Amino acid sequence: MGFVAWVIFGAIVGWAGNLVVGGQDRRRQGCLVSVLVGVVGAALGGLLYRVATGQAKTFDFDFPSFGVAILGAVVLLAILRLVRDVARRPGDR
Repeated sequence: MGFVAWVIFGAIVGWAGNLVVGGQDRRRQGCLVSVLVGVVGAALGGLLYRVATGQAKTFDFDFPSFGVAILGAVVLLAILRLVRDVARRPGDR
């Protein structure tokens, strides 16, 4: 995919990942953050796919790529939320 396609794909994936993770503090993230989460999530999803199946995943505009990318974005957002929550409560340990 070209750069513009990655930005569009990343924005859609980042938005969808944020909808899936949701949470009580469901603040809307900005467009740039959605793109970054989507692109990094797609890369993370591709890595997870490769580890799980042993095959490389190429990303095109299709449903399997979209699903793998959303999975990666959800994992990324969950990790970021966990790190943020742990950093907020340093006295609980």
